Amino acid sequence: MPRKPNIAVIYFPGNNCEEESLKAVLAAGMDGRIVRWNERKGIEKYDGFIIPGGWGYEDRIRAGVIMAKDPVFGIIRKEAENGKPVLGICNGAQALVECGMIPGLKNNVEMALAPNKNPFINGYYTTWVNVKNEQEKGTCIFTKFTKKNEVIPMPIAHGEGRFVTKDKELLSKLIKNKQIVFRYSTKDGRIEESFPTNPNGAMHNIAAICSKTGNVMAIMPHPERASFIRQLPDTTELKNKFAGNIIAMEEPAPAMNVFKSMKKYVEEEIL
Repeated sequence: MPRKPNIAVIYFPGNNCEEESLKAVLAAGMDGRIVRWNERKGIEKYDGFIIPGGWGYEDRIRAGVIMAKDPVFGIIRKEAENGKPVLGICNGAQALVECGMIPGLKNNVEMALAPNKNPFINGYYTTWVNVKNEQEKGTCIFTKFTKKNEVIPMPIAHGEGRFVTKDKELLSKLIKNKQIVFRYSTKDGRIEESFPTNPNGAMHNIAAICSKTGNVMAIMPHPERASFIRQLPDTTELKNKFAGNIIAMEEPAPAMNVFKSMKKYVEEEIL
């Protein structure tokens, strides 16, 4: 019997979503472990990596930049170049951008995750949003079970989540390369650049970007916080379908497909 994919959830000082990320990994049918940032010896034995959310090193200087300078990212980058999947969520997404793995078209930092633009709140903002999948099947390894144009509910929780760049040609390159994975949208899939549909002012309503090879993804919303039915907003639709059914509440929600896709990819390409 083939072994399960084994995923390392990399914990940095200040992270706070490592437990939820590991639970999603296990629920998707993988093995996994929370690995401290300074446990670098032997980390290459893992089949994939998740850098979770939080405030690594208190986000001093700017979000994710100190994490991105840690030597463990040198190992993760090398393993990603060998095809292994890397998922950066929120603070992890910020670190992937700061180390240049996303968008990964040059050997330097090409983007930033700037402070939110919000007409009501200055700084940290948390709410439920909807993200629309822009990917054709097979382009990004994290969308193997998500249909193109499918809309998924996920929460955001960040102060610096606005994808921006000074490179005027970069956005067109990302679109051409099909690197934009999820975009903020309305529940019915309409792309509206204004708040609250776009909760932080990100250019092109970008919520997630993958590498050109598709095996590295930086996503600002939290799929691990929306992977089970019980985690979703308390809507009338949810109540009518699942109210009073504890077993049904533990069923996977659409965001779980991010982790199930990771599993499928590892089984097909790494193991």
